[in-house]
Amino acid sequence: MASEKTLNAKNLAALGAERLAELLLELAMGDAAAKRRLRLELASRSGGSDVASEIRKRLVSIARSKSFVDWRKIKPLAHDLEVQRAAIMDHVAPTQTSEAFDLLWRMLEMAPSIYERCDDSNGTIGSIIRLALADLGAVAEQAALAPATLADRVFQGVCANDYGQFDGLITLMAKPLGRDGLQLLKAKFDEPAVKPLVTSKQDERRVIGYSSAGPIFEHDYKARNHARTVQSALTEIADALGDVDGYVACFSTVERANPTIAARIAERLLVANRAPEAMAALTAAKDQFSKGGNWSEWQRVRIDTLDALGRSDDAQSERWNIFERSLNATYLRAYIKRLPDFDDEEAEIRALAIVAAHHNFNQALGFLIDWPAHDLAAKLVMIRQGELDGNHYELLTPAAEALEQRHPLAATLMLRSMIDFSLIDARSKRYGHAARHLQTCEHLAKRIEDFGDRRDHAAYVAHLRQLHGRKSAFWNA
Repeated sequence: MASEKTLNAKNLAALGAERLAELLLELAMGDAAAKRRLRLELASRSGGSDVASEIRKRLVSIARSKSFVDWRKIKPLAHDLEVQRAAIMDHVAPTQTSEAFDLLWRMLEMAPSIYERCDDSNGTIGSIIRLALADLGAVAEQAALAPATLADRVFQGVCANDYGQFDGLITLMAKPLGRDGLQLLKAKFDEPAVKPLVTSKQDERRVIGYSSAGPIFEHDYKARNHARTVQSALTEIADALGDVDGYVACFSTVERANPTIAARIAERLLVANRAPEAMAALTAAKDQFSKGGNWSEWQRVRIDTLDALGRSDDAQSERWNIFERSLNATYLRAYIKRLPDFDDEEAEIRALAIVAAHHNFNQALGFLIDWPAHDLAAKLVMIRQGELDGNHYELLTPAAEALEQRHPLAATLMLRSMIDFSLIDARSKRYGHAARHLQTCEHLAKRIEDFGDRRDHAAYVAHLRQLHGRKSAFWNA
């Protein structure tokens, strides 16, 4: 049973309202944040309108502030913003959705001025802004704003999205906008799309940087950014409308030859049950794909398209080829899943043999650990011990943990490789980890009956002392 002196709601309530009020006033003295919070609570007694007025005043005050906020002072600012956001949702939104929408929009609008005067390297402010954006989407559905009004607001937000505070706004507002609102929004972006920013004369342009291609002019930079904004908005609107052709029309012929863009187009065509057109879109980017590069989405969508066209054998062949080239487990699992009973076991055995013989030891080991095929992973370590690279602790540490129960010698060899690397390269920051690995080796040695032609644990420790006896930071770790 809790003591009557324990700080909890029940014990504090026993003090009585009058005494608690006195304590709150005393604690709030000299604490501006506490006073603001108390004012919000008092304002909430008379309804959302008074709370909204208090919030609006505070947001104006925050927006007007010019003082720089370093990382040490970021928490009070973040707390202040979070209090305002929570008050909007708790006290204003339930009864005044339009007012709540305006207040949340104001928070997002003022985000650039906040980012410009604070060090938000840890993302504290950004996380609150993202919450406000999500809240905006929830409130917009209840606010029932006129489509034209909402389209205007969304257009303004997307065009002023310098700090990402309005990222994904169109998708978020798609349902509240409805088809009529989305069409109005599309018309607003169509006009700047056909009327790009006019390029000024070269001698009138200001250089803001340099690239391998030469100077970067401010007007050119803004024009490119403008074009990207318009294109991104139109594709987002097309997706919201389910307009595949509108989405495709957003990209030039040159852009459609890019495998990533081709994959995005094809994926939408597949959803619309237009598989032949999806394959044509992918084929338009085949030349660029064949030149090399990381075009994983193109490969994935091409296989989906082959399946949709009824070319299952070709799809299976693609899956297997990708697995062989990259040891991609996702494609192997998909390949095996589609095989008849009994054929899947034979295919898995064949695939794991390919993995074990792969030229990249680390990639093969990681595959076998994750699959899982731990017996084969242990065999790989024993046979190809010379390829162990102790610098890859992110692979070897979990691999050793996975094998230590059934394959203590293989686990020991991986631990020793990390110990050796740390000491030979004098990586003093890793000495603590290396010392723990040596302790694990000592524990595992009790279960190893035969070390073969490798040093047993005592001999290994003696060898370490001979070579690295003066590295006291390791031995004393």
